[in-house]
Amino acid sequence: MPNFTKMAIKATFVKLLDQKPLSQITVKDIVEECGVNRNSFYYHFQDIPALIEEIVTETADQIIAEHPTVDSLEACLNGALEFAMKNRRAILHIYNSVNRDIFELYLWKVCRHVVSAYAEGVFADKPVEKRDRELIVRFYREECFGMVMGWMSSGMKDGIQDDISRLCELRRGVVDEMIRRSLQSR
Repeated sequence: MPNFTKMAIKATFVKLLDQKPLSQITVKDIVEECGVNRNSFYYHFQDIPALIEEIVTETADQIIAEHPTVDSLEACLNGALEFAMKNRRAILHIYNSVNRDIFELYLWKVCRHVVSAYAEGVFADKPVEKRDRELIVRFYREECFGMVMGWMSSGMKDGIQDDISRLCELRRGVVDEMIRRSLQSR
């Protein structure tokens, strides 16, 4: 059964985060806006960073659940980017805060899932050596992470989805070529 107080605290925090930087949000702001007392907040969360971590983890888990299998990196990344663009101000406020590491962990988790799920399909029937599989997965995971972090550092300007789409078009067949070379070098 959902805990409505906890859900209300999270929703209120996200609303406030969309309005102002994280450094300007206090527990007092959250409970006053939410209409609960401080004890209710502390019953559910140790502090604001714990609240952020729970929201970020739930969001990452939700994105992952919505994409259990990945036919293309582009489709799944676009799903995550749509969420980010819909919550642009709140995400930038977390990104630009001292709690940025929480956001980076969330992003890393999503990138790891996306690339691993994609790789399962790509490598499914191919006897690619474990070391080569891991190297290819690591390369694409870090590439995805780096692209999104670069986008974040530029203020999340529009156009990333077009850039990812174009990059995927330019790189079409690269994974197949890596697999071919791996199999050839056995």
